[in-house]
Amino acid sequence: MSATKPLAGRRVAVTRSKEQSSELAGQLTLLGAEVIELPLIRVTKFIDKQFLADVLLELGGYDWIVFTSANGVRFFFEEFHRIFDDIRSLGLLRFAAVGDATAQEIARHHIKIECQPKIATADALADELIATGSLDSAKLLLITGNLNRDNLVKKLEEARAIVDRLQVYQTEKTDLANDPVAADFRAHGADAVLFASSSAVQSFTDQAAALKLAPAAKKPLAGSIGPQTSETMKKVGLPIAFEAKTPSLDHLVEALVKKLGS
Repeated sequence: MSATKPLAGRRVAVTRSKEQSSELAGQLTLLGAEVIELPLIRVTKFIDKQFLADVLLELGGYDWIVFTSANGVRFFFEEFHRIFDDIRSLGLLRFAAVGDATAQEIARHHIKIECQPKIATADALADELIATGSLDSAKLLLITGNLNRDNLVKKLEEARAIVDRLQVYQTEKTDLANDPVAADFRAHGADAVLFASSSAVQSFTDQAAALKLAPAAKKPLAGSIGPQTSETMKKVGLPIAFEAKTPSLDHLVEALVKKLGS
């Protein structure tokens, strides 16, 4: 049994938004884990319609479109297809993506990605774009959420790119005070809690009272998806028990199995 179900008998808390947790929860369930869903963040579409209209009218003037998350891809194309009925309306845009999940979401539209860093971080994406040698006076459209860091824009502008930001979603913390799953977590704890974003870490810290473990509850080991999430965990004083070797859900699960697997 343990050979095929390495997480059998383990309780694992997942902190992604409800809309995003199913893939990770499915992987963990197949490995034998009991999954506790603690959606610490909520991701919703949020767009300035006038700015969106201006951007879409000027799409042909951009050289690159840059995506930093799968959410950004999904919400951007929802709006794009609402207005255009032909993918060729994208013109000759070159596509850049920060990581595998983002790249896979773009690939669903049968679009080739011309720039993707080996490490899925904003800094690595900036370096990879700069390495193309195409940024001097180039116009870039950066698709973002409300919590994206300014460092990516700063590095691109230092490379003489002209960067426009289009926010298409917002990430907010949820309130788990009256959530029955959170009550179960408080009472029994878990073997591990997985963090796939800095915003989830911050929400976990902000909701400490709603997630405070009972004296007899099992204190979970905390796992991080990558460097940016780990940086936030260190800032809030949350010990990192394991980290994905590269930022992806598959590698986060791999690190979890290595740490806890029977």
